[in-house]
Amino acid sequence: MTPYPDLHLAIDGEEIRDGRDRMPVFSPATGKEIASLPMANAADLDRALAAAERGFRLWRATPVEQRSAVLRRAAQLLRERKDGTAAIATREQGKTLAEAGAEVMMAAASFEWAAEETRRIYGRMLARPSGRRSLVTKEPVGPIAAFAPWNFPIDNPARKFSAALGAGCSVILKPAEESPASALAVHRALLDAGLPHGVAQIIFGVPDEVSRHLIASPVIRQISFTGSVAVGKHLMRLAADGMKRTTFELGGHAPVLVFDDADLDKAVTMTSASKYRNAGQVCISPTRFYVQEGVYDRFVEAFARRANAHVVGDGLDPATTMGPMANARRLPAMQRLVEDAVAHGAKRIAGGSRGEGEGFFWQPTVLADVPSDAAIMNEEPFGPVAVMVRVRDFDEAITQANRLPFGLAAYAFTNSAERVLALGEELEAGMVGINTTMVAGPDTPFGGIKESGHGSEEGPEGIESCLVTKAIHQG
Repeated sequence: MTPYPDLHLAIDGEEIRDGRDRMPVFSPATGKEIASLPMANAADLDRALAAAERGFRLWRATPVEQRSAVLRRAAQLLRERKDGTAAIATREQGKTLAEAGAEVMMAAASFEWAAEETRRIYGRMLARPSGRRSLVTKEPVGPIAAFAPWNFPIDNPARKFSAALGAGCSVILKPAEESPASALAVHRALLDAGLPHGVAQIIFGVPDEVSRHLIASPVIRQISFTGSVAVGKHLMRLAADGMKRTTFELGGHAPVLVFDDADLDKAVTMTSASKYRNAGQVCISPTRFYVQEGVYDRFVEAFARRANAHVVGDGLDPATTMGPMANARRLPAMQRLVEDAVAHGAKRIAGGSRGEGEGFFWQPTVLADVPSDAAIMNEEPFGPVAVMVRVRDFDEAITQANRLPFGLAAYAFTNSAERVLALGEELEAGMVGINTTMVAGPDTPFGGIKESGHGSEEGPEGIESCLVTKAIHQG
């Protein structure tokens, strides 16, 4: 087994371990402490800010070919280190080794895409009378403070780093304290690929203290955050004081619309696999299923069979198909939402309680006939719970899908070409999957609307979010 690494802060090329307050890191599979993490103090944050300021001046002046080469080499190193990095992520976050390995490859793809896209940061020249010209240029926004959650501890840091570094920015990243070693592995790949010291740092600490300190600094020019709606709103208020730019990918509560004419086998196969991936701890996880009444009973029955077939256990065990929840907080959250739904009249079709073992296990759960006033129909569960609702027709399905303030991802299954076009127009979400649950990739924008955030990561839009536009007029 890959040993769990010694944890540290990474500031200006130095690994800092000693003389800091520490917090424990737990294994989700056992509930036991596996390491302790040093927490940054105010002096550490000031040092990281100073390094990011110097690093930005250096990196923005680095030729684009060299920036591209560093990112490409980091992608290569991540692929070479896939097995070891995946094992680290499984130990601290809980997902299966297969899922963690796929996540490493996703992270590598993000770096590779940014390596190519950094060569395509274009401006334009405007036609003017003889002797004059006007230029429109794109420039890196400056040092970025980035905050990444625990659910994808490899890919989330890679997304934050790849777009910012591709644009020519420096980054201070605060990953989740629950899953620190994965982010450090991504950072190590960048350093080993030749990234200069000071261009990217990693700090850990008390979240509110770190965010207030970094966002208040005039060094930081942009905030990139992935996490809950409540925290996103808090960070927006902090950013407003300095008119800082923001890119926020916040919570979702993805609806799934299944119509009578859909390929049911395909719909069940794709949505059940996506629902229980990473124990449902995915911001774009399909959760609210609105199924047309003609196929409702068959869909619920088939979905429940797949839920019951999962082997729940330690993600390091090759036989496991769904790992534990990532932290102890998720178990009472699942219990509260399931019990509330049942109290409102929902039926437990599969699961609905804690799994066996000392870790943070919850059974893959299916609830049927869930009323709209149940808490789980209005709060993102962020866990392995699918809720099923019977609908009459297209209009009712769209109304229910769009009724919440969230708009990250939405899915639909139908074989009607006319309905496909209508769904693309009517569903209120930043990402829509029709007859597919694959809505993310390094070349496509990832982001939401409404209270699910603004701006995009990945794709050309991800690089664009780290750039500012300048008009230069010459007489």
